[in-house]
Amino acid sequence: MKHVEVFTDGACSGNPGPGGYGVILRYKGTEKELSGGDAHTTNNRMEMMAVITALETLKEPCEVTLYSDSKYVIDSVTKGWAKSWQKKGWIKSNKEKALNPDLWEKLLGLLDRHKVEFVWVKGHAGHPENERCDRLAVEQSQKYRGE
Repeated sequence: MKHVEVFTDGACSGNPGPGGYGVILRYKGTEKELSGGDAHTTNNRMEMMAVITALETLKEPCEVTLYSDSKYVIDSVTKGWAKSWQKKGWIKSNKEKALNPDLWEKLLGLLDRHKVEFVWVKGHAGHPENERCDRLAVEQSQKYRGE
């Protein structure tokens, strides 16, 4: 399997509000940047869209080291919460509905295809790729805000 490094971030102006996401894919020293957004979304949805977009871009199953500052995404996957919500019909242990089941379905399917190691990075702390992804995400959110 090819090994790809992925860096992701999401941003939202208001929560909900206009949002964006940024992605950097790195394979053998070559980088590709991706970004997108939505006029009415949440920060967590943009964090998830960044990861989904990155993994959907890979043309074949890969080993991925994915760097994110989103505890929501990382903990929900690595602690097994998302799979548990899925098994329970998108109901959390506290009997409340899980948020973003549409995106979790996509993401869990992609995680079955790729071998992904999640690495948490502190946001807004000088991590170069995280800072670049943040800029991409904010640029997208500004487009949807009309700036």
